[in-house]
Amino acid sequence: MEAGCQLSVVRSRKVVLDSGICPADIIIEGDKIVSIQAEGTTAPWASNQQGQILDVGDLVVMPGVVDSHVHVNEPGRTDWEGYWTATRAAAAGGITTIVDMPLNSIPPTTTLENLQTKLHTARNKCFVDAAFWGGVVPGNQSALRPMIEAGVPGFKCFLIPSGVDEFPHVTETDLRPALAQLQGTGRVLLFHAERELEHVSPLLNNPCDYTTFLVTRPDEMEVEAIRTVIKLCLQYRVHCHIVHLSTSEALPIINEARKAGAMLTVETTHHYLSLAAEDIPSGATHYKCCPPIRTRDNQEQLWSALRAGMIDMVVSDHSPCTTDLKLLQSGDFLKAWGGISSLQFGLPLFWTSARQRGFTLQDTVNLMCKNTAKLCRIENRKGSLGPGKDADLVIWDPDSEFEVRETLIHHKNKLTPYLGCRLQGEVFATIVRGKIVYLQGKFSDKPLGEHILIDITQI
Repeated sequence: MEAGCQLSVVRSRKVVLDSGICPADIIIEGDKIVSIQAEGTTAPWASNQQGQILDVGDLVVMPGVVDSHVHVNEPGRTDWEGYWTATRAAAAGGITTIVDMPLNSIPPTTTLENLQTKLHTARNKCFVDAAFWGGVVPGNQSALRPMIEAGVPGFKCFLIPSGVDEFPHVTETDLRPALAQLQGTGRVLLFHAERELEHVSPLLNNPCDYTTFLVTRPDEMEVEAIRTVIKLCLQYRVHCHIVHLSTSEALPIINEARKAGAMLTVETTHHYLSLAAEDIPSGATHYKCCPPIRTRDNQEQLWSALRAGMIDMVVSDHSPCTTDLKLLQSGDFLKAWGGISSLQFGLPLFWTSARQRGFTLQDTVNLMCKNTAKLCRIENRKGSLGPGKDADLVIWDPDSEFEVRETLIHHKNKLTPYLGCRLQGEVFATIVRGKIVYLQGKFSDKPLGEHILIDITQI
């Protein structure tokens, strides 16, 4: 058995289904799962298939992870990342689908022409499947429907400067015509939910001290931005989504908004669940991101919200850059580029912390596969195991421990705050639409991923 093989059966004593974890054979024809059978009943099926049988014993088999928040940065900033390296990292981490953000590529995905440029650039470079978010910027409301017709699942906007000039932030005035365009389309608008606060002028001390940066992005910036999102969500009746929630202080107003009927979903990220402000060393600018990593107490509140269903999903927000932009020599948190690389390690990062808090493998599927697939409108194909679904699988050992070393990392730039961390949950193989794209450290000879474009009739 080697990477690139077409499979006809995947057999395990631990298959994670909606109904529970059980021994099963997953029967595959081409790209699709055709049946899930009790162990030992598939010989007649297997003999007729054009593929191999992979028996993984006690390793866990579950739906491939769908990471709906990834910055690939190609075209334009390919020294930061690119489709070849990002999707190999994804495959090594058990991710079978990524959804690429509309920035920090140049051009950004804010017009149909720019979307087509991105699709052309990504062709024949993806080791896993990829979908693509569009972007909302001031004045581009007339470009939204053409991008919907071309297959984007939704759009992202910023309520605060994004950090790159080609993707400016929007005001409430900009958002109203954009939301009007999205009404009735079934598409979602994603918000980077922070707003500038006029009355906040923190005293800035040593820029190498993480707390100096932290006070420049207080919880209130997120809370006030989310108030705006909620108001517009209720008014326009469009699905709105909060990306990378870092503050627990916004949870009460999110809960109230949902009770009032807001179509509002929320994600948080691995770094907010795994890293705490108290542990960030002086000058360790590779921990910088926006919104910022907050306190350990805040982190526990996020975990509680996940358990209670108030936060819907967990994603990477993989946002790499070149090492020089992190200003490691000066260690200046205020001037360094913000963003954390973690795409390859999302599953073990989540599992290492989640299992200590009583989360199950089925919880992991809900938070990292099923709900993310639903957000980007691919739940008919991805995110769970069943007949008719794409044969997207991750095979892994939740009990196997490993250390994050630079030699393991497949992201283009290796700098990450997780270097040296010991994590639980080692990926054995990743299968995309019935083919092995990653197997024990080796990849398929050529990229086997496809672009996922959402049919306009899916409303």
